[in-house]
Amino acid sequence: MQSVGKPTGSLDPKRHLWVLGLLAPASALLPSQLVTHTGLAFFWWIGPIIVLIVIPTLDRLIGDDGTNPRDEDYERLSNDRYYRWCTYLFLPIQLIGLIIASAMWAGDDLSLADKFGLAATLGFVSGIGINAAHELGHRVEHLERWLAKVALAQSGYGHFFVEHNRGHHVRVATPEDPASARLGESLWEFLPRSVIGGFRSAVALERERLGRLGKRWFDPRNHILQAWAMTLALFATLTLLFGPQVLPWLLLQAVIGAALLETVNYVEHYGLLRERRANGLYRRCSARDSWNSDRLVTNVFLFHLQRHSDHHANPGRRYQTLRSSAQAPQLPAGYATMIVLAAIPPLWRSVMDKRVLAHYEGDITKANVLPRKRRRLLAVRRAVA
Repeated sequence: MQSVGKPTGSLDPKRHLWVLGLLAPASALLPSQLVTHTGLAFFWWIGPIIVLIVIPTLDRLIGDDGTNPRDEDYERLSNDRYYRWCTYLFLPIQLIGLIIASAMWAGDDLSLADKFGLAATLGFVSGIGINAAHELGHRVEHLERWLAKVALAQSGYGHFFVEHNRGHHVRVATPEDPASARLGESLWEFLPRSVIGGFRSAVALERERLGRLGKRWFDPRNHILQAWAMTLALFATLTLLFGPQVLPWLLLQAVIGAALLETVNYVEHYGLLRERRANGLYRRCSARDSWNSDRLVTNVFLFHLQRHSDHHANPGRRYQTLRSSAQAPQLPAGYATMIVLAAIPPLWRSVMDKRVLAHYEGDITKANVLPRKRRRLLAVRRAVA
């Protein structure tokens, strides 16, 4: 099990590391320069290389964070605008990278394989951009909520703004939540269920909100339509500037970005189930209901997303104030490693199923089990007992 963070005497020992989170969108600016100077075409794939190879390696070498902010520092950290600018700057870098990539997709200098590599790199940036939108979208400040929609424009996943805040956070770690993976459910089963279920939920939630305001669906205050309009404007502008040949690549990188987000969703709550009260309602979300990882490198790149247990228990906390909890179930590695495992279902289940059972002290009835596998898994449990 990973170590749980301890209070540190420093206000934030990671303060100057948070700017490294901007290396994610900056990776879209690097491929052409690296290929030009080295002659190595694999640098078009630098996004997947960084996320799937470099970060897991550094996670293993550097290890856990091991520190938590002190209670007395909470207000100062929350109000320090330096941390906000680390997320704000993500957006212009992300946009510049997309413009440069569109110009290269429109040209004839790259091979088809190179264009696919560049699309994969932009897709990984797009997926990490959804994480920046995730941080901004939880804030009450009007500007940051609008910036969250801007960050979602590249991925075309604007409904996430509604579903994550008003759907996922309400239903997390229950069978009713499409973004909470079930014990025995593979990533490839989960993806369509989460994508379709999240979309339907977002539309229903926004329609309900507008109805309470006495507004119809096609109202300027519709959050989903606002976000989708930003995507439409962005893609239309790039198509007008560089030609219709860029549109397939824009769509491909958006799909990759959304798939990366949903894979992270799969990792974050796999098999976990909130307890019910005597009246049948679910208990308030606690640190026990999300998988946690305190790997330092991935946490810096993802603005503490891996301290997910505290995020769900205290969704109002800004990323720099999130803590590791002794109650939280711990992943054996950082997200960058876990998404690789998730892509290989037998390997994933060999690593994670036993951890789900250990979290519930061997009682599989306390887990969020895939319905069609429940009877077989319960039979195995009884046989073992």
